[in-house]
Amino acid sequence: MRETDFSAPSTAGLSLRVFLLGATGTIGLATAKALIQRGHDVVCFVRTRQGAKRDVADKLKASALKGATIRYGDPSDPESLVRDGFAHEPFDAVISCMASRTGSPRDAWRVDHQAHVYALQAAQAAGVKHFVLLSAICVQKPFLAFQHAKLAFEKALIESGLTYSIVRPTAFFKSLSGQLDRVKKGKPFLIFGDGKLTACKPISDSDLGDFITGCLDQKDRHNQILPIGGPGPAITPRQQGQYLFQLLGKEPQFKSVPVGFLDFIIGTLSWIGKFIPFIADKAELARIGRYYATESMLVWDAASNRYDAQLTPSHGTQTLFDAYQLWVNGQEAPDRGEHAVF
Repeated sequence: MRETDFSAPSTAGLSLRVFLLGATGTIGLATAKALIQRGHDVVCFVRTRQGAKRDVADKLKASALKGATIRYGDPSDPESLVRDGFAHEPFDAVISCMASRTGSPRDAWRVDHQAHVYALQAAQAAGVKHFVLLSAICVQKPFLAFQHAKLAFEKALIESGLTYSIVRPTAFFKSLSGQLDRVKKGKPFLIFGDGKLTACKPISDSDLGDFITGCLDQKDRHNQILPIGGPGPAITPRQQGQYLFQLLGKEPQFKSVPVGFLDFIIGTLSWIGKFIPFIADKAELARIGRYYATESMLVWDAASNRYDAQLTPSHGTQTLFDAYQLWVNGQEAPDRGEHAVF
């Protein structure tokens, strides 16, 4: 079975007025750049933040959004969306790269679902015809709060009557960059089980931003749920570690963590969380970690009851191993921030 190739460039060349949510995240920034490069009129609606460090970070991100209009407000507030964001102006399309920061049930339902419902309603009022949503491939097998929240909005979007494109990417490069420093320091690469429990076809920020932007004018991506990965074969955590050691000229060292250890942590935190809400959120974070430790980020083939790399479409040019080479040679690895668990 052959892979689906979504790498064909856009041929429409039509400039659209696009309202972008989540523009200051890594994928949002990449999408904004791709939109600007294609000549679209981009309005980025971002949250106002407090504090000197955040001000500096916002200025850096704003400089990366040169060519776009930046508006500030609260994307989770329906009145702010209309007043400060859409500003009672017409738009052709909305692209949302917005996502909850923690994955906790409260955060997930507030952002991944409700904030998007508000955005959908505002989009309809602004005459938007097309809504492009950055979702996640893991919603295929939903066990976690954020997965159910994302699916609930996907359903609302599909039933809205707008043209939709729901993009479900595989693993991001930033989520697979966390062990670079420990390997450089001579520490072992951590794996669950034998390191072959899962596989993924990670996609770079720029390739994903390009794919998302292409949804605007490529009609075969309209009214579709679009799983998408990067180029090359699927890779396991063990293969990721082996390649890093090879790049660094080090003898491979792996430390296996039993999945049962995560189960113990989840059970303990869940019990304590009955009395302390903050700990309940930690338990959910541990559940998220266990999910990614045991489930592949590939298309799930229900007929054969397995993940299938061949059914997982590819887009772009940069592989994770290409990125590893750049990071090892001195290019700064992506900041994982609050999304480190992902």
